[in-house]
Amino acid sequence: MAPPNSRRIDAPPPQPLRGRGLRDDEFRRRVSVTPWTPVLEYGWDTGLAIGRFLEGLQEGKIYGTHCRQCGRTVTPPRAFCELDFKPMDEWVELADTGTINTFSICYITWDMKPLRRPQIPAVIDIDGTTPRGGFLHLLGGVSGNTVEDIREQISIGMPVRAVWKKPRDRTGAITDILHFAPAGKRR
Repeated sequence: MAPPNSRRIDAPPPQPLRGRGLRDDEFRRRVSVTPWTPVLEYGWDTGLAIGRFLEGLQEGKIYGTHCRQCGRTVTPPRAFCELDFKPMDEWVELADTGTINTFSICYITWDMKPLRRPQIPAVIDIDGTTPRGGFLHLLGGVSGNTVEDIREQISIGMPVRAVWKKPRDRTGAITDILHFAPAGKRR
């Protein structure tokens, strides 16, 4: 069943492949080929598990799935248990709290731009899930610009809480959670 706010997007018609493979002698001589611009349009479907997870985020809820056979509860949810090779048995609503599994202090963005104030990506194990199955998000609510300042305020195993966007600003994306902050801090 499709999520209530979804719509079907038809794929573009298939395009015939252009050109032909090079013969060995052409390859060795580096024969030039006619340039062409490929059509790279595509559609992406979140699927049942991630679709429901994203809907939950828009509502300010974190959903996971539970497998009765192995006893694991995981988020982001999966449609199938990768340990038992069977469908997950049930959906669970989880707390918006967790613990820091690991973290890094980054002074450079993913696209190699320097940062004046560091970002702190962390793997958060959400309360109610099986340990070591968390998801990656940013830590916030921490002051200071040096590694030493930050390390004094956070540690592995520290409890954290999600800091959400205002309900009217949520779009059904992981960024509906602004960041996780040390438990008790709500910035």
